[in-house]
Amino acid sequence: MEITIAKVSNSIELEHAFSIRKKVFVEEQGVPLKDEFDEFDRLNGTCEHVLAYYDGKPVGAGRVRILDGKGKIERICILERYRKFGVGRKIINSLEEISSNKGLLQVKLHGQSQAKGFYEKLGYRAASAEFMEDRIPHFLMIKDLSTND
Repeated sequence: MEITIAKVSNSIELEHAFSIRKKVFVEEQGVPLKDEFDEFDRLNGTCEHVLAYYDGKPVGAGRVRILDGKGKIERICILERYRKFGVGRKIINSLEEISSNKGLLQVKLHGQSQAKGFYEKLGYRAASAEFMEDRIPHFLMIKDLSTND
């Protein structure tokens, strides 16, 4: 079993990321299709997209963009059967590294409430009350990158 993370660099990889996002967010969680994809979803735009591979198969995705001087980590998703292998942690770590390499000192994300403990284990802290986004409860979560070793 090998998990690798790669920056999305072409339209085929981007389509793999979109397919995973559609399966997880739209089909599984009921997010409206019109809300899942936005103006940041293109190559060489304001986002850096990553794909997670499990034994060479694309199984997870995420993206990060700069917003208000912080890295905003978004659209973290893993196909259901691959969720217990550490794929999510590797996606988050890679997006934090991209943010750090851009000179950002902090990252934030809207973490689904059911994943709050996962993010806390990775060093995030809740910075808001619970709120609804696409009919799913979330928390604003923040992490200082300067404390990473």
